[in-house]
Amino acid sequence: MQLIASIFVLVLVAETLTRLWLGTRQIAAVQANRNAVPELFRAQISLADQQKAADYTTARVRLGRFATLVEAAVKLTLTLGGGLAAVDAAWRHTAVGEPWRGALVIASVMLLLQLVGLPFSLWRTFKIEAHFGFNRVSPRLYAVDFAKQLLLSVLLGGPLLLATLALMDKAGAWWWLWVFAIWLCWTLALTWAAPKFIAPFFNRFSPLTDEALKTRVEALLARCGFAARGGVFVMDGSLRSAHGNAYFTGIGRNKRIVFFDTLLARIEPPEIEAVLAHELGHFRLHHVRQRLAASVLLVFIGLALLAWLASQPAFYHALGVPVPSAAMALLLFTVTVPVFTFFATPLTSWWSRRHEREADDFAARNADAGQLAGALVKLFRDNAATLTPDRIHSAFFDSHPPALERISRLHALAAT
Repeated sequence: MQLIASIFVLVLVAETLTRLWLGTRQIAAVQANRNAVPELFRAQISLADQQKAADYTTARVRLGRFATLVEAAVKLTLTLGGGLAAVDAAWRHTAVGEPWRGALVIASVMLLLQLVGLPFSLWRTFKIEAHFGFNRVSPRLYAVDFAKQLLLSVLLGGPLLLATLALMDKAGAWWWLWVFAIWLCWTLALTWAAPKFIAPFFNRFSPLTDEALKTRVEALLARCGFAARGGVFVMDGSLRSAHGNAYFTGIGRNKRIVFFDTLLARIEPPEIEAVLAHELGHFRLHHVRQRLAASVLLVFIGLALLAWLASQPAFYHALGVPVPSAAMALLLFTVTVPVFTFFATPLTSWWSRRHEREADDFAARNADAGQLAGALVKLFRDNAATLTPDRIHSAFFDSHPPALERISRLHALAAT
């Protein structure tokens, strides 16, 4: 048991130090280039923009480093410090039976974690984002969003949690296969329903109304074989932030392309067409399907591992839980496993960057790579994205290729 605890602490320390080291490298890189705009971007990005991006990145990374230390302390408190055991013991004094008691234990811990993370979210939103001119969320809207998220967690996650706990207690050694089947159905249903029924709970989605742009978009959709009935929508992202973006979401008849209104306000129709072609590339190249399949495989493996760990008394006792239970198994797994999987982050980031390059290639074949490059540079500028990230930090965390690499590559594609 002592060995298990020692390994967990060593890996947690390694994760924490790695995060802090990478954050230090990122701050050093962006500050070293704070007063020099890379030559490729000088026509569109001013020195003031470059300095703003450096300061914005630095502020976010510094907050992230502090959050990393708090997160490590919380994980130790919950496990070896006896935090999970204390919450479990408190609910054992009530008359609530299983699986409801286990669900309440898990809900209590999740709520505590939300409350621990709340100050960081508030600081990020009302201090950093506001200071750099991005935040448009009022305290009232922030509170409403927080309440909506909690409500959806209970309504959508509660039944799945109760079913999981009940199966862990009653379905025997192969309970995890039943849980996997239920989770898979739940995930597919949620992925299908999210664009049309869940996302509108937070934002307003409207079809494109500009007729000239709509004609251009429809021609591109037909050219790329995009026959989704969901279509292309504009989201009122300006309600909460000045950041601009676009994304692909959904499956089946509910798949759709979404543009932030803040993005459409900044880029021209040919650039919009190029950005849309990039998003269509994710659809035509089956990136969404591949990522969904990968997540299904990982959950399958994770549930099999959880089933084995849940049957090992040493798993509980070594990590500060004296009374084994289904709820404690789930919580220990949720707290400890991400510590070990953290070191696979570079692999998932690499895979995501590969998908982004493939989508850029698709856009270059079906639209104008130069226009896509122009739109991205505007996004980098208006979102205060750093043009000079640290190479190792970027390889570890970034889901998109670094700005200099991506724009250089798009210019090369445009030239050919």
